[in-house]
Amino acid sequence: MTRISGDTALGLAWALALAASLAVLFIGEMLGQTPCLLCWYQRAFMFPLAVVLGLGLWWGDRRVGRYGFALAAGGLAVAFYHTGLYVGLIPEPIRPCSASGPSCSDANQLVLGLPIPVLSLAAFALIGFLSIRSLKETTP
Repeated sequence: MTRISGDTALGLAWALALAASLAVLFIGEMLGQTPCLLCWYQRAFMFPLAVVLGLGLWWGDRRVGRYGFALAAGGLAVAFYHTGLYVGLIPEPIRPCSASGPSCSDANQLVLGLPIPVLSLAAFALIGFLSIRSLKETTP
C-alpha cells in the first residue's frame, strides 16, 4: 500500500470539504431541497472546513490539519447522531427531520442511492482522518 504525503492528505481533505460544500449548496439552492435542522448544523462545520483547509494549503501551513480535525470531529458528532436517528438506532421523541419541516427520510434526499446523513458521516470521517494524516510529517 502506498503512503500519501502530508500535503497530499491535506489537499484531499480540502477537495472533499469543497466538493461536499458545493454539493449541499447545489442540492439546497438549485434543487430546492430545504435542509433539516441537523443538516444545517453539519453545514456549519463543513463550510468552514473548505475555507480553513484551503487557506492552509494556500499559505503552506502544514499544521492546519489541527483545525481541520477539530471541525471534522464536531461535524462527525452531529452526523453520527443524525445518522443514528435516520436509521432508527437512536430513539427520539421529537425528530429534527419531521413532517412539520424538511425530512431527510424522503426518497428525494438520496444521492447516488445513499442518504445524505450517511454521506455526511463518511465525508467528516474521511476529512478527519486526512487532517490527522497531514500532521504526521510536520515538525514542531
